[in-house]
Amino acid sequence: FQDQAMMKTMSGGNCTLNVPAKNSYRMVVLGASRVGKSSIVSRFLNGRFEDQYTPTIEDFHRKVYNIRGDMYQLDILDTSGNHPFPAMRRLSILTGDVFILVFSLDNRESFDEVKRLQKQILEVKSCLKNKTKETADLPMVICGNKNDHSEMFRKVRSDEGENLVSSDENCAYFEVSAKKNTNVDEMFYVLFSMAKLPHEMSPALHRKISIQYGDTFQQKSFRMRRVKDMDAYGMISPFARRPSVNSDLKYIKSKVLREGQSREREKCTIQ
Repeated sequence: FQDQAMMKTMSGGNCTLNVPAKNSYRMVVLGASRVGKSSIVSRFLNGRFEDQYTPTIEDFHRKVYNIRGDMYQLDILDTSGNHPFPAMRRLSILTGDVFILVFSLDNRESFDEVKRLQKQILEVKSCLKNKTKETADLPMVICGNKNDHSEMFRKVRSDEGENLVSSDENCAYFEVSAKKNTNVDEMFYVLFSMAKLPHEMSPALHRKISIQYGDTFQQKSFRMRRVKDMDAYGMISPFARRPSVNSDLKYIKSKVLREGQSREREKCTIQ
């Protein structure tokens, strides 16, 4: 996500966890309002579903992993469905490494919004790739939520969702239920596999660790005595804050300048 020489630091309580920048990633969740983006994030982080709807402006979460002695960091950006600040959405796309696009199976307009978002992501990231000469793939999952509803309420056919990903091996389609926790774990497993991240980052494949273990969490010898068949652990940072807009802009600018493309960078400006 940033230069390997740089380190990302997570502070929580009295512990400080240093994660190599090459193991630090940002997952961006996009979609229309009221489609269940935050519910899917909640399932990923703590396995819970909240019945009460609360509009999201932008939520930021961070999860740190110790997987076979190596440290990983996943920042999660849960964006607003209203997109009150188009420049912020564009910046979120520019800084994202993996993407989840969510629509509701009972809402045709939300599916149309996902199609627009998919096109925008491909355009924005293609522009950045041209500047930086990156060859990395763009892992993306298109997620039809609320498949627990009766078929009579369905407004989007399964084949329509599958058609959106049929031409891209780094894009997958899932129909899920955040409420019933149906296909959510499978969706994250496939997303991380496409991104070539450890599959243990999936919710069901690591042990959840409390912040109280933070001081020993990053040690290669870290083990939980009661779990002998698992060498992957994850911990949510309760004090994580979203990097500033200025930091994100500097990150994008540095990527472009490193490749000597500064004269043309205006084409990828945040507008």
